[in-house]
Amino acid sequence: MLRGMKRIAVYCGSNKGVRPEYATAAEQLGTLLAREKIELVYGGGMVGFDAYLWRFGDGKPIVNQRKSMKEVPARTEISDAMSKDLLRRGFKLVGSTICYANMQAVGMVNDHLVTCFRHKECGVNL
Repeated sequence: MLRGMKRIAVYCGSNKGVRPEYATAAEQLGTLLAREKIELVYGGGMVGFDAYLWRFGDGKPIVNQRKSMKEVPARTEISDAMSKDLLRRGFKLVGSTICYANMQAVGMVNDHLVTCFRHKECGVNL
């Protein structure tokens, strides 16, 4: 799975969070990366590419109160701005929809429905 990889970027908070399984998973990942001699590039919260992306919001997750999947947009003004800036900087394949999906994936925006058990949990910075 990791064959040929030289480095991997990790975007995360600065503490272990509140769930023990997250700390365990981080330790397991660290062990795997060390064994495979893969360099870990930490995005941090205030440095690197992670900080660049978070500048498009106010530095904390946007916690939406969606009641239906029909309310979840494919793009927003923030993802539009992110896409435009990334394209200006020479990135490829970073349209607004891709940017919004990335924002969801990295925790910049919480679009879990309010009826979802993950909604409250995902609105917390780890």
